[in-house]
Amino acid sequence: MTRQTFSRTRPYTAGRRQAVRASDLTQALGFLFLGACTAFALFFLGSILYFVIVRGAPAISWEFLTSVPRRAMTQGGVAPAIVGTFYLTLGAVAFALPLGLACAIYLTEYSPKTILVNIIRLSIANLAGIPSIVFGLFGFAVFVKVFGFGVSILSGSLTLGIMALPGIIAASQEAILAVPQSYKEASLALGATHWQTIARVVLPSSLPGILTGVILNVGRVAGETAAILFTAATFYTRGYPNSIFSEVMALPYHIYALMTEGTHPESQTLIAYGSSLILLSLVLAVSALAIILRQRQRRVYGP
Repeated sequence: MTRQTFSRTRPYTAGRRQAVRASDLTQALGFLFLGACTAFALFFLGSILYFVIVRGAPAISWEFLTSVPRRAMTQGGVAPAIVGTFYLTLGAVAFALPLGLACAIYLTEYSPKTILVNIIRLSIANLAGIPSIVFGLFGFAVFVKVFGFGVSILSGSLTLGIMALPGIIAASQEAILAVPQSYKEASLALGATHWQTIARVVLPSSLPGILTGVILNVGRVAGETAAILFTAATFYTRGYPNSIFSEVMALPYHIYALMTEGTHPESQTLIAYGSSLILLSLVLAVSALAIILRQRQRRVYGP
């Protein structure tokens, strides 16, 4: 290489090194920013957990978990509220999951590309942004009054199920669309029908994503107060529900009632924090179970 050629390539090499250094610096700053955001979010999550555990742990005991409230909820336990929350959450998921999954399958696999289908998708997305109190009023007007279910587990579960429906549909659609097209083509090439491909290939492969949507919506449903205010929850009861048409106590509404009404603020506040810790533990337990199932499914069918 001549001296003239070397002199021409040297500035280019120096500029290249400067560009690489600038790129490395930008990348390092980006990673630092992302790490700070993650630490910020974890700080608030840890603060909430610490606050609830410190305030609620003194109230937790076996009697508190298994006994009924006494003396206008100033003593006793929260067993009816735990049972009511479980029934409402289970009923909402049992209603929303099959319906939401069926809607997602239709929209991704069978629906034609028409304006009507686009309107349906837009409506589902808008439904997710409706305030929960509006869902509660709708459930009261339709399920409690028109259908005659009364203030009951059935009315509350259907109302909560409608609330969870948009999130489950959206998550299921994304999970189904994420399944590689080659999986479907291979199944069809082996002679399987369209429905057999969906049932035996698409749904098992998309189950981890579907479970993610269920996890998010279970947390929302279990902690909802406004939607069950007019449809399912009762202020105080010492018994357990004996049918789907029974009204129930629920932990979110129980916490609200303890903090806003009553004549013994100190004891009621302690019970409210204990109820908050139980509700948080139930949501985390359900989420952990769904995460374990999701990870097992991913090991079987891949990412």
